Amino acid sequence: MNIGIIGFGGRIQGVAKDTLRQDPNCRIAAIVDPRSGAIQADRERLGLGEDVRYYSTAEEMLDAEQLDGVMIGTRCSGHTEQAVKVLPTGLPLFMEKPVSTNMADLMRLKASYEANPSPVVVSFPLRVTSIVQLVKEIVDSGKIGTIEHAQAVNNVPYGGVYFQNWYRDENETGGLFLQKATHDFDYINYVVGMKPVTVCAMTSKQIFKGDKPAGLKCVDCDQYLTCPDSTLQTKVASWEYCAYAKDTGNEDSGSALIRYESGMHVSYSQNFFVRGEAGARGARFMGYKGTVEFDFNTGVVTVYMHHTSRVETYRVGAGENHFGGDAALAASFVELMRGTTKRSVSPLEDGIDSALLCLKAKESAVTGQFCAVEFDPSPVLS
Repeated sequence: MNIGIIGFGGRIQGVAKDTLRQDPNCRIAAIVDPRSGAIQADRERLGLGEDVRYYSTAEEMLDAEQLDGVMIGTRCSGHTEQAVKVLPTGLPLFMEKPVSTNMADLMRLKASYEANPSPVVVSFPLRVTSIVQLVKEIVDSGKIGTIEHAQAVNNVPYGGVYFQNWYRDENETGGLFLQKATHDFDYINYVVGMKPVTVCAMTSKQIFKGDKPAGLKCVDCDQYLTCPDSTLQTKVASWEYCAYAKDTGNEDSGSALIRYESGMHVSYSQNFFVRGEAGARGARFMGYKGTVEFDFNTGVVTVYMHHTSRVETYRVGAGENHFGGDAALAASFVELMRGTTKRSVSPLEDGIDSALLCLKAKESAVTGQFCAVEFDPSPVLS
């Protein structure tokens, strides 16, 4: 099965490897990337065959190749642009998140998908982890009753990537609701099995701000030897820019309250300056009969029954690469290419729902108002 890749970035390289491991009949046949020369020169390290063909545009690749599937791994702002080129082909598509970074693109993607309902796997690995699958099983069993409230948190201990790497450019990322919360909003939507209808949100930037010159590289800073966020201290060479420069984008914390169709609501909070063991990612889902909580980092799922003294603890093997979720997404993509199923484990409809919720949370944070989670050409999000 021949796979074409549009944008051969680090993230899609990992997913492609997971896909090739799922089926030895899969091969990377073609790549669209402006860095094709560098990729070819480094092909052995990247695990690429000599017969991989390179193109300058997606249109050229789609016209010339007989493909069984396409992967999009461009920077975030290009996801929609490339997806609307692939959808009319009907080929199975693996699409990185966020599916869009602004409302105009999201509405364009939605219209294209409605006209060309091709099979799509959106890169939402958290929903298919063994941890969330167990929580979903417990919730769906009725064991704790219907979910009437949930609390979710994502305290990111590697937050420097969003201030010292290209992710600092908000024109590329769309902000950190779209970068991180899109994953969490997706698994929450998946577990509760309802649509969000209203959101209010707030963001703040308290730490990663300052008056250092725009474009300052970490190694060129006069505080390189002493700054706890310098590459000398973090030992992450790719985090090359100063986190305290005038051009450092992105909020460093954010929170949202989300109301769902039934009237229940979810509180969510994310933070990007915690470090080490302060990192946490998980949620509590509460019904009248009981509560189920989990943390991805520990792999522990706990069920507290409200009307007895019973507490159940499950220790789940989390797995590698997004807690095992990447492998499950790759398996779904392979099945779509084989034609053994038409159902994605992470369909584009859900990718659109999550991006819409993120965009409306962003709008709420800017305007200070509650926002309906619905499509409209808001000037804040254009």
